[in-house]
Amino acid sequence: MFKSQGIGKCYNDKGEKPTKGKFNRFDHLTLWVGNAKQAASFYCTRMGFEPVAYRGLETGSRKVAAHVVRQNQIVLVLMSAYEPYNEEMGDHLVKHGDGVKDVAFNVDDLEHIVSRAKERGAKLVRDVWEEKDENGSVRFAVIQTYGDTTHTFVERGNYQGVFLPGYSKAIYEDPLLPKLPVANISFIDHVVGNQPDLEMEDVAKWYETTLMFHRFWSVDDSQIHTEFSALRSIVMANWDETIKMPINEPAPGKKKSQIQEYVDYYGGAGVQHVALNSSDIIAAVKALKERGTQFLQVPKSYYVKLRESLQDSKVKISEDLDTLEALDILIDYDDNGYLLQIFTKPVQDRPTLFFEVIQRHNHNGFGAGNFKALFEAFEGEQDKRGNLN
Repeated sequence: MFKSQGIGKCYNDKGEKPTKGKFNRFDHLTLWVGNAKQAASFYCTRMGFEPVAYRGLETGSRKVAAHVVRQNQIVLVLMSAYEPYNEEMGDHLVKHGDGVKDVAFNVDDLEHIVSRAKERGAKLVRDVWEEKDENGSVRFAVIQTYGDTTHTFVERGNYQGVFLPGYSKAIYEDPLLPKLPVANISFIDHVVGNQPDLEMEDVAKWYETTLMFHRFWSVDDSQIHTEFSALRSIVMANWDETIKMPINEPAPGKKKSQIQEYVDYYGGAGVQHVALNSSDIIAAVKALKERGTQFLQVPKSYYVKLRESLQDSKVKISEDLDTLEALDILIDYDDNGYLLQIFTKPVQDRPTLFFEVIQRHNHNGFGAGNFKALFEAFEGEQDKRGNLN
């Protein structure tokens, strides 16, 4: 299945280069949650977001409340239903719990992207439509991807509003937020989707065929494993490599992997974690910990081995290793550069969605060298939950 682990731009499996219909970047993530107001407060107080926009009864939205929070280029939309018999959102929450329902992409030439997707057999949830207000107009379309997850294509043009048509400025300012340390996380680095075993390859092909993404990076279970569990991963990227979508699946092991645990508790395929890029991960993690964000703890043996291996490396780590160890920040490196990364614990009771903070120093990988330490940390948490079996 895997030819090699590698990084680099390539054509898709049909040798095609997209000439029209550009994917620019992640636009926003929509999370369906049981209580959007409380969820928005969590992301603001614990993770450094700020409230920017709102849609609800006061703005004429009778069925759904939506609270929009932002941190630099990262935008999260927390949505929940007003009515007791909203079957679509209710059934989704019963099955999946709180989580990412939609990953939205900012695009150019929406019509061409949708037309191409239709020609290639994509399931269109909603065809192209337009919304407008006094600040301009925005065009959208929604397509089905893995599991119950969707992608919204957003063509903003010159829209000047606070977020999107139908949204007003956030109606509540939390007096606590200015008193908290600034996390200063910049943008979405990548969004990881977990699949049931043996479904990853089909999902990767879907991105190649439907969206004309290409395979950016991959590893298999011979490279990523512990004594108990393993995974396979393919990272899909748009042509400009500004959007990266890793696709994971579990591999057979002695015990249940954290990928399988996610699939079991989420009820199928879905977004497992969102990586947030920071230019100063030490300051970001210190601020997040002061705010009460909970991170995975890394076995201390990891740093003993790390110091030994770095002695023979061409790469010199600029950050203080003692500080990185104290904060449980992982390091992955090659001859050209390195990355720093850390993972939160799940942000809801179900062991499903969590977040990563990542800083890159001339390194475009995804922490393959850290997967063993990461899996061991996950396995420790799984064991506490009684799910490492």
